[in-house]
Amino acid sequence: MPHLALYTFGVLKAPLADSGRLTREFYEAGEAVYREVRGAPGYLGDAVAEDAGRGGLFGADWGVWGEFVVPGWYGKGRTVETTALAATLSLWTGPGPAFEAVYTGVHRGALGRRYDWFERTGHPGHVCWWVPERAIPVWRDGVTRLEHLHEHGPAPHAFTFHDSFAPDGTAVEGVSTSGHRR
Repeated sequence: MPHLALYTFGVLKAPLADSGRLTREFYEAGEAVYREVRGAPGYLGDAVAEDAGRGGLFGADWGVWGEFVVPGWYGKGRTVETTALAATLSLWTGPGPAFEAVYTGVHRGALGRRYDWFERTGHPGHVCWWVPERAIPVWRDGVTRLEHLHEHGPAPHAFTFHDSFAPDGTAVEGVSTSGHRR
């Protein structure tokens, strides 16, 4: 059975190394979100760097998740002091559980603060795609598919929760907060 890969990307208003109140609040919210998401039904795993601290995303060891890369439109820093982005790469049993984790619970509350922390870039903030069972997506897959989504819109190759596709490539109605297709 195929699994759903989910890549998220956002450009932060301040670098991850910033000591300001908003960055501290972002980290605090993020810690609570990760605790909840990693215990969610349908969660299979996410990319975690072995050796990255705050802002140390580029050049970190991401293991089987591959080299950390970002979309071409990211124009901010790439050093520990200047990196201003948030990106996730995760694997799920399907779109319902992933949607539930993103749009309910602690993460839903964090979404309400997204414009405090993130710039409005005009680019999609997430992309989904299907991977074979036991396959691990890599960062480059997420970036390529997010850029494809931005340039061409939703397709079986790169889609959103709202404009979804089944593993066989057929269009399906988007996912609702109950985890069921709309």
